[in-house]
This record gives sequence, C-alpha cells and structure tokens, in this order.
Amino acid sequence: MREKYRTESPAAPPPKFRRPPLLPADARRAVRGAVARRDLPCAAGALDDALLVTSELTTNAILHGGGITGFDVDVEGCAVRVSVSDRSDETPVAERAVEERDHWLPGGRGWPIVCRLARDVEVAGLPCGGKRITAVVPLA
Repeated sequence: MREKYRTESPAAPPPKFRRPPLLPADARRAVRGAVARRDLPCAAGALDDALLVTSELTTNAILHGGGITGFDVDVEGCAVRVSVSDRSDETPVAERAVEERDHWLPGGRGWPIVCRLARDVEVAGLPCGGKRITAVVPLA
C-alpha cells in the first residue's frame, strides 16, 4: 500500500505492521499469532469470538469502507484489542434499508455480531478522513 493513502490518527500508537493486511485471513492470522505469543489461557470459544470480530471488521472495511487502510492488534490483560481503519466516514449501522416492499437487502449482520461479542467498541473519525473501529474482545 502506498503511504500517501494511509490514514492514521495522531494520537494512535505506532503501527505494528508495515502495511495493513489485505485479506480477513491475514488479519485473523495476526490476531491468532498475537494471542499465541502471550500464551494466555483462553475461555472455550473466546479466541473464535476474537477471530470472528476480526473477520467482520476487516470484511466490512473492504466491502463498505473503501479498503483497509490500517490494522493493529494487541493483547491487553485477558482481552484482545483489534483496530481496523478504512477510507469511509460513515458509521456502521445495524440494519439495512428495505430495497423493495418486504425484501431486505442482503448483509447487515456483521456489525451486530461485533457489538455483541466485543466488550468495548469505539468508532473514531480520522483527521485525514476515514474512520478507525476498535473492538476489545475478552479472552477469559
């Protein structure tokens, strides 16, 4: 990714990756690796929850946000913090509009999943445009 397209908040910690992951699978690998390096005991299904949240955030950035412009993962205590930035200023919504009478548009399930599985979710606008979504998922 070219640096001129990268958006970062001045208050954000330095990125841990040279460039953001291009695919949700790359982001899931990064989360799995961060948790493994800390060698923490995880509750049954907790790592799966963190991986699902990671998949939803990165997929939404690709499909609705103009692509992933930043990514960070950190394990804090017994939780994993995942941040995904994209080019869109639009805040995620939990429901999709009706296309035709009695027909819902496909999609719209990812954001409620993120909000349900994460302990904390923050959406922050970036100074150069776009947004960063940070989700903290408990591992214990």
